[in-house]
Amino acid sequence: MWAKKGTPLNVKIKQGYKSFYMHTAVSPHKGEDFSLMLPQVNTEMMNIFLEELSKAYSEYKILLIMDQAGWHKSKELNIPPNIEIEFLPPYSPELNPVERLWKWIKKEAVHNKVFATLEQLMESVINEYQKLSSEKIASLCACFYL
Repeated sequence: MWAKKGTPLNVKIKQGYKSFYMHTAVSPHKGEDFSLMLPQVNTEMMNIFLEELSKAYSEYKILLIMDQAGWHKSKELNIPPNIEIEFLPPYSPELNPVERLWKWIKKEAVHNKVFATLEQLMESVINEYQKLSSEKIASLCACFYL
């Protein structure tokens, strides 16, 4: 923002924050994706995500690469038979293909914007996400090690 020296500026900000959670799996090769918006990140929500992912791709064997968040490694995690999980090394989010997708979404939908409500933020993220083609997702999530 440009302003005349000595002139006070009014910059719109939103104090505090609220969150929402998108659980997402992508195929870095094909650009296919599967997402659920869930109210929390915990083992219960992860179980819902895995169950729905398994149903949506029941004819496929899925290799799901995840970080080592507590809810990803919980003993109460119910892993469907068609899903195999591989864990990334600790503290290596740059290796997770879906992280590049979310970095791009944040840049396009959220960066330098102030939202009056959580619903407006969610709408912006969802609208940007829905614009993505499978080709764009594949290019964002491509990784040489898979």
